[in-house]
Amino acid sequence: MPFSERASRLKGSLIREILAAAQRPEVMSFAGGLPAEAMLPVVDWTTMPVSMGQYGMSEGEPALREALAAEARALGVPCEASQVLVVSGSQQALDLAAKLYIDKGTQVMLEAPTYLAALQVFQFFGADCIVVPLEADGPDLDALRSQLQTHRPAFIYLIPTFQNPSGVCYSEAKREAVAALLDEFGVTLIEDEPYRELAFDGGTSRPIVSRLQRSSWIYTGTVSKTLLPGLRVGYLIASPDLFPHLLRLKQAADLHTNRVGQWQALQWLGTDRLKQHLEALRSYYRVRRDAFQAALQTHFFDLADWHVPEGGLFFWLTLKQPLDTRTLLDAALAVDVAFMPGEPFFPDPDAHKGHLRLNFSHVDPALLDEGLRRLADVVRSGQSL
Repeated sequence: MPFSERASRLKGSLIREILAAAQRPEVMSFAGGLPAEAMLPVVDWTTMPVSMGQYGMSEGEPALREALAAEARALGVPCEASQVLVVSGSQQALDLAAKLYIDKGTQVMLEAPTYLAALQVFQFFGADCIVVPLEADGPDLDALRSQLQTHRPAFIYLIPTFQNPSGVCYSEAKREAVAALLDEFGVTLIEDEPYRELAFDGGTSRPIVSRLQRSSWIYTGTVSKTLLPGLRVGYLIASPDLFPHLLRLKQAADLHTNRVGQWQALQWLGTDRLKQHLEALRSYYRVRRDAFQAALQTHFFDLADWHVPEGGLFFWLTLKQPLDTRTLLDAALAVDVAFMPGEPFFPDPDAHKGHLRLNFSHVDPALLDEGLRRLADVVRSGQSL
């Protein structure tokens, strides 16, 4: 029986394959974006109403939508609860947006590098991915203007706050300039902000969608990085012209998002308990980030360049002597270390060799130095071949 034409573009998830290979307890994994299990909060289910076990609204629980809209307005995002759609993790928001916009050959614009799972879903639907290089404070504005003049993308997908995988956080000036360019060219913005709350060195700037005057937009977030990934609760907020279409797509995909998870998320949002948890989480991750930076300086100072992320969960390394880091995976796993090669974060992996994404939140600090020492040895061996 023949499958759809789209099915021919299905690709396995390298990160999931690596995580599966790293399940042995002795493996030190820098590969995934996993929160530290020691910081997963203890949750209480005893007061959950029995009614949460019943079918719910496709849009999400009304009280949760109100709470999410209030938080977004506090960031400057112009919205009401009627623009909030609760989804099964922010990954579903990207899937719905792809379904709304992408046919085979549709042009979409992305940062280079970009979030691997977003790239995977956009390419699955047949997108032609146009890229804009990232600088230390955001996208190359000259390149962005040039690409917008040359192409007419259906949307641009950006992660401006502690970008995955690069860790880049857009400056205030870049956010303003990007918003102005998108308004000028009438391009829809999909702004993904899963790491906004994980800022270690001060506050963060307002979302880009809050600065738009004319362009349509979708803003996405999640509780996976701050509470429990297992709840699978994310959300999107969309400009009024887009929301009805996204809701219908959600209804075609599933009846509603996990009500039990929504109820638990609502017990935390806007509370002093969440504020205290976030302060503890930032402090915990700041210590791990600093320890990771010290170990990198010891073991990778002659191998790679990187910047210290001000938030999020990742370091992004650029090798001084580039090689295809995918070829190092087997050797790394053989010495009980897992990492994420950088090539798959680009639409054209073979043209962007020589990067590694390393997660600092998950590995036990007592094992951190040894893990990076082993990984550095693997890189040196690979470069000597």
